Amino acid sequence: MSEVIRFGSNGRLLQWVPLGIFVILIASFGVLSPRFLTGENLGAILVQSSWLVLVALGMNFVLLAAGVDLSVGAVMYVVAVAVGMGLANVPVWLCLLCSIIVGGVCGAINASLIVGLGLPAFIVTLAILFVGRGLGLFFSSTRIVYASPAIASLGRSSLLGIPVPLWIAGVTISVAWLLLDRTALGPFLRSTGADAEGARRTGVPTKAVTWSVYVLCGAFAGLGGFISLSQISAASAAFGQNAEFLAIAAAVLGGTSLSGGRGNLRAPVIGAVLITTVQNGLVMINANPYAYPVITGAVIFVAALLDSIRSQVQVRLERRAVRPNSSEFAIHGVRSQ
Repeated sequence: MSEVIRFGSNGRLLQWVPLGIFVILIASFGVLSPRFLTGENLGAILVQSSWLVLVALGMNFVLLAAGVDLSVGAVMYVVAVAVGMGLANVPVWLCLLCSIIVGGVCGAINASLIVGLGLPAFIVTLAILFVGRGLGLFFSSTRIVYASPAIASLGRSSLLGIPVPLWIAGVTISVAWLLLDRTALGPFLRSTGADAEGARRTGVPTKAVTWSVYVLCGAFAGLGGFISLSQISAASAAFGQNAEFLAIAAAVLGGTSLSGGRGNLRAPVIGAVLITTVQNGLVMINANPYAYPVITGAVIFVAALLDSIRSQVQVRLERRAVRPNSSEFAIHGVRSQ
């Protein structure tokens, strides 16, 4: 019994690790750069993280289903090219809606190949990554695509004193919360990620669930691409590059498991803000730009390490839940005699 309590305490302690890392990062960067802890910069971190929060939210759905989507960065680029070149004179709200639709269509292509043909998600989304970025480069002729003045102003505007990107992120988080915690999709999603075959036998529509999460992931990536374009006003050939790895790292850092079935809504939000804090802090302390990929790789490694530790603790907890302690069993057996 004491071992179960100990492992349970370790599991709960691991849930607070991302918050602990976040506090340590803020304190460290605050010591190295006095400008880091200003209200203006902390607010800027939230705004800068908005696009990654959206992409990580979509990735969170896929990871919960024990899947993966490596195409989100390419989807962001396709959306940026479509909005910058094909929708230059269209109202902003329509551009936003089209971004979601384009992203959802890309997600539907992934879902159809994965669910319909039974192809591995890793291979399908990797292929769509190359195809999507290639199409974006083809239509843009590898030139920089610029956002319309209306879209560019959206990324810098505020409503009731709160930046518009944060409003959009907040609404999207609310939608994700409704889907994950207030509809049947949440339990279906977790059961599919934990044991797809077992879930199917109990009546869970696993194929429909898997199809849905890839469409959602694509739609969220499209919206994230729109927000990012509005913030930087231009998209080069590298736009959205490596966004898939940052999104995966963000979700896993926050507590979502790479093996599926375990996770929550706050995981991608916390992870995305944490990663953006690292990037912002490196700029504030004038770190060597060549160190950025090293630091990003370290963040991804820490995310994988935390997930591995959490999984091991969870497995031990499950084993002790179904198998009683041998010494206690012996004692009870003697007493019963």
